[in-house]
Amino acid sequence: MTLPNGITIRSATPDDDAAITLLGDTAFGMRSPYETQAPEARIFAIEDAVVAVDDGRVVGATKATRMTLTVPGERTVEACGIAGVCVAPTHRRRGILRAMYTEQHRRTEADGLALTIFTVSQGTIYGRFGYGPTVRENAVSIDRRFAEFRPSAPDRGGVELATPAEVTEQVRTVYDRWRRIVPGAQASPEARWTMLFADPVAVRGGGTDLFALLHPDGYALYRYRRSEDVNAAEVVEMRAVTPDAHAALWRALLGLELVQRVDAVLSDNDPLPYLLTDLRLVKTTARYDALWLRLMDIPAALTARTYQRDLDVVLAVSDPFRDAGGTFALTIRDGIAECTPTTGPAEIELGIDVLASMYLGAYPARVFAEANRLQAKDSAKARALDAAFATERDAALGWFF
Repeated sequence: MTLPNGITIRSATPDDDAAITLLGDTAFGMRSPYETQAPEARIFAIEDAVVAVDDGRVVGATKATRMTLTVPGERTVEACGIAGVCVAPTHRRRGILRAMYTEQHRRTEADGLALTIFTVSQGTIYGRFGYGPTVRENAVSIDRRFAEFRPSAPDRGGVELATPAEVTEQVRTVYDRWRRIVPGAQASPEARWTMLFADPVAVRGGGTDLFALLHPDGYALYRYRRSEDVNAAEVVEMRAVTPDAHAALWRALLGLELVQRVDAVLSDNDPLPYLLTDLRLVKTTARYDALWLRLMDIPAALTARTYQRDLDVVLAVSDPFRDAGGTFALTIRDGIAECTPTTGPAEIELGIDVLASMYLGAYPARVFAEANRLQAKDSAKARALDAAFATERDAALGWFF
């Protein structure tokens, strides 16, 4: 594909590797600690990237790979994961991003994938391509010196100290159990585990190398950060399959006596505050979107997950970027959905980005209705839609990409 200004969109080749790395480092303002890895050891193969080329120079790039995503109902869906989207600062406002995304999404449609997922660096760009935020995270800080557990909090122990190298296989096994039950979590490829346990100095942000806590049903990987003001422990990754494992790991983390603070990331309804006698100790320092999603095939996507309530509704979904929109009859019985195109009158109108945000259960329909981004002829239908899309578990991002 060639743009009117002579810029060509094509598949990347190994010869483009260095140019894509430089472009990404420039766009994201940091040197990637992983690009020195052999190409076959990377998560995103160079041959699957799309690049924009101007007079032989790479001036835009997107990376993509196939991921296995858990959706509500402990089901999994094959999705396209996109990363490293960037345009050279010398070539902005020339239609390069839209052209690359057009080609990338054409390929995803040709592969028959129902979903595309993306960890977005800017929140104002991707709604026009049909993406919506679909996983939310909360950065928290706990002053562990004052943290006391309620007498009723689980205290069954089972946590062991270890080095990451000693528990690599156990961590991988627990993660795989955890990701199969959590909406938004992805299967972790071998390359991702290699990157995590390599723990290069460039990703530590001035902290120590990783320490590990292991439970038969959970783990925590953390590092220490010391400054003149405070000694802190940063939880890099914590996964717990059971409430007992969750409580046991937090008892260990809040027992690190020579730190004043423990920093971590929690989902909206993590039980940690309610295990403590003073829930105010779990202070939210930031709240942000962790994953964005686009429905490539609405019937395939909506029938891939399960639901909490029966429902009969006709949805009119607008798609500003591709041709995935239309009017669809959605019928749900006993958690199982049928979704088919229809010529019937729409009862609810919404954008495909709104449907994407609702898809994993983190963003309720009612907030979009109040913002006039979802219009319902009958408010009871909107409430029913909200109840159907709710989930028993908070959506969570398995790993950043």
